[in-house]
Amino acid sequence: MKIIAADVVVTSPNRNFVTLKITTDEGLTGLGDATLNGRELAVVSYLRDHVAPLLIGRDAARIEDTWQFLYRSGYWRRGPVTMAAIGAVDMALWDLKGKAAGMPVYQLLGGASRDGLMAYGHASGTTLPELFDSIRAHQEQGYRSIRVQTGVPGLKAIYGIAAQSTTGERYDHEPAQRGAYPAEEDWDTRAYLRHVPTVFEAVRNEFGPDLPLLHDGHHRMTPIQAAKLGKSLEPYDLFWLEDCTPAENQEALRLVRQHTTTPLAIGEIFNTVWDFQALIKEQLIDYVRAASTHFGGISPLRKVMDYAAQYQVKSGFHGPTDISPVGLAAQMHVGLAIHNFGIQEYMQHGAKTNSVFRQSFTFTDGYLHPGDQPGLGVELDVDEAGKYPYEVAYLPYNRLADGTVHDW
Repeated sequence: MKIIAADVVVTSPNRNFVTLKITTDEGLTGLGDATLNGRELAVVSYLRDHVAPLLIGRDAARIEDTWQFLYRSGYWRRGPVTMAAIGAVDMALWDLKGKAAGMPVYQLLGGASRDGLMAYGHASGTTLPELFDSIRAHQEQGYRSIRVQTGVPGLKAIYGIAAQSTTGERYDHEPAQRGAYPAEEDWDTRAYLRHVPTVFEAVRNEFGPDLPLLHDGHHRMTPIQAAKLGKSLEPYDLFWLEDCTPAENQEALRLVRQHTTTPLAIGEIFNTVWDFQALIKEQLIDYVRAASTHFGGISPLRKVMDYAAQYQVKSGFHGPTDISPVGLAAQMHVGLAIHNFGIQEYMQHGAKTNSVFRQSFTFTDGYLHPGDQPGLGVELDVDEAGKYPYEVAYLPYNRLADGTVHDW
């Protein structure tokens, strides 16, 4: 099964996506997600100019060998652009192997370890009534676990509150905005630390103790601030506190652990298994937030979770709409197969995106399943994709009151 073509498709239905389509001499095609939010064209060039020519003539069945070849032969390793490109190739090869075998990818990974994947959705609001309405709306959609993001009094626009878009429109339920320059948002950590515990107290009083609640700090706190927040949220029994402090400073998690028993999730901006090595070995986190799209694909995602299983660390794979349906499907297959699955982030794509990417997965009673179609279970409608050309779009950034650029 030789590779005869490797084509990169860029489309922007509800947002920008980069998809690799590999074709073999047997007429099979495999898809991989190479989307890097806000830097999409960098991966397009990496794939088209440097990776695709190396794939022609290779045996599509040699997944591990191809991964190692692309990673090690480039010499300049790691980084989100490189790993998104390698991840797309890896996903596409697994998709091909599943189609050749006539089996869904999760069967090739050892078969299902569960009947479905518990998913969480994103509820938000600038006020408590708005937030409560958003939580109820997500429950009506079937979500049994809810991420809670809240506006902060005195701040005009912050991460996670989709309704605060300066254009007045939702961009596929994400804060990325189409335009030539990133939008500027404001930030005040002390105001945030004062306000968030009162929000979770109100949510618990309204919705009771049983609803699993999650919260994303989005890298905006120092280690001691993160520790303070984790401790202040303990009475409200969070499922996890995500990205409480910049993940690059891994020693910071030791300090956070010393001060709080709130479970911690880290790693959506990590690119390789080595980024998790100390965090897992020292049990400084409870959930791995890696994304197949930015992490090198299915192969390393499975490897890092096998390593994490030794330390009772579970999965919590990144899954907003900057992961295309292809990347989401890849993560679902891994999540269904591994024993130490925790939860899957799931933001629903828009109708235009779903017309470009035809999907077989289901979402029923709060649980995802990738389906039983051979491969990943996603097909790309190239003609439909061509209706939506790339549009420049950037994520926002933060400034403090004195004008300092801050972590967003």
